[in-house]
Amino acid sequence: MNLLNDPTLVYLRAVLGTRVHRLRTEDRTRGASAIEWAIITAILAAIALAIGATIMSKIKSKADSINTGT
Repeated sequence: MNLLNDPTLVYLRAVLGTRVHRLRTEDRTRGASAIEWAIITAILAAIALAIGATIMSKIKSKADSINTGT
């Protein structure tokens, strides 16, 4: 029995071949905007983390300077 002639594998090869062909022939710049958005989001997240760390540092130093009398 030749497994390569199994109807399921023949079908899967046909579907995969169709998808690969479609991916090779479609517009290659389509995913560029998604990558740009991912980069912009990463930059904004890094900025937000830096601002948050700065604020936490200032709050902690101010809290440490409070005299509680103990």
